[in-house]
Amino acid sequence: MIHTDGACKGNPGPGGWGALLEYGNQEKEIFGGEANTTNNRMELTAVIEALRCLNRSCRILIVTDSQYVQKGVQSWMAQWKRKHWKTSAGKPVANKELWEALDHELARHTVSWEWVRGHQGHLGNERADSLANRGVESITLAALDPSSAEK
Repeated sequence: MIHTDGACKGNPGPGGWGALLEYGNQEKEIFGGEANTTNNRMELTAVIEALRCLNRSCRILIVTDSQYVQKGVQSWMAQWKRKHWKTSAGKPVANKELWEALDHELARHTVSWEWVRGHQGHLGNERADSLANRGVESITLAALDPSSAEK
């Protein structure tokens, strides 16, 4: 199971992503951030980076509070691909490069999705949110003190 979340302080603004990967009684936490991004980009990045951690093809449940990601994968992406990454209105899909990267990672696995309401006490989602906020903090600290990024 993978729990993912994205966070942004301002939208756009400094953002972070986080993921909690669970297998049996093993856990792995990952996070990162970007200086000028959006919440949607961070939500996508969390899933992409989590899937990149998997060394072999897996059957995996991804738990997210992002309807943008979940609906994007389950409802919109197939049509976007058929239309060469254009929306039903004929406009380019926002965050196309991230959707393509996610599509590539998803092709390696058998994935099911679960949407949870954010900030409602769901333990995995709360931990992913905390990791995403650590990603934001790592970016804002690096901006305040560039030498801290080297530590």
